[in-house]
Amino acid sequence: MSGMWTVKVLGLGVVALSLGVELLGRLLRCLRPLGTLNEVLFFPSEVACVEHIFTSLSPHSCLCPLRHGAETSLSRLLRRILSASSSLDLCVFAFSNVNLSRAVLALHARGVTVRVLTDKDYVAITGSQIGVLRKAGICARCDANSVHMHHKFALVDGRLLVTGSLNWTRTAVQSNTENVLVTEEPDLVRPFIEEFQRLWESNDPARCLHPK
Repeated sequence: MSGMWTVKVLGLGVVALSLGVELLGRLLRCLRPLGTLNEVLFFPSEVACVEHIFTSLSPHSCLCPLRHGAETSLSRLLRRILSASSSLDLCVFAFSNVNLSRAVLALHARGVTVRVLTDKDYVAITGSQIGVLRKAGICARCDANSVHMHHKFALVDGRLLVTGSLNWTRTAVQSNTENVLVTEEPDLVRPFIEEFQRLWESNDPARCLHPK
């Protein structure tokens, strides 16, 4: 009898422990910091003026023929990128979108540390902004592997992850059906920080030559 009783007690203990772990997990999820950012953006983005995002002027002060003052997927993405105050780590397959390039250049001009990783075969494509960024003094490295570096993600201040199917190109932003996830969830941000650092350390900057 004593043996059976011991088995029953141990069984109840295991059940209680598993329930306790599950309840603790739920409690920790409920106690996550209020205001944690989670946002989904879908593309193609409406074509609209974004000049006011780069200046302190009113959205309606620009005289271009595009719609003014519209909140679009591109304008929201630009604001997330421009929210960086200390660092921007960018890992992107193709980069030819001028407005996204302007945002990266603006951060660099403000003293934000910018690092860019890209695919070696797409550095010199027509319209690539990698040469523009490097000429401005931004450090850019190319993946040296035989396979394509097909990532599309950015890390803002090591706390905000921007990732999804979107290449940073005009076609992707204006013409393709794409998605972008923006999140501050630490469990999602952390692996991307580790992946970026692994790729950064494994690639020689000398392999990424200035496009002509």
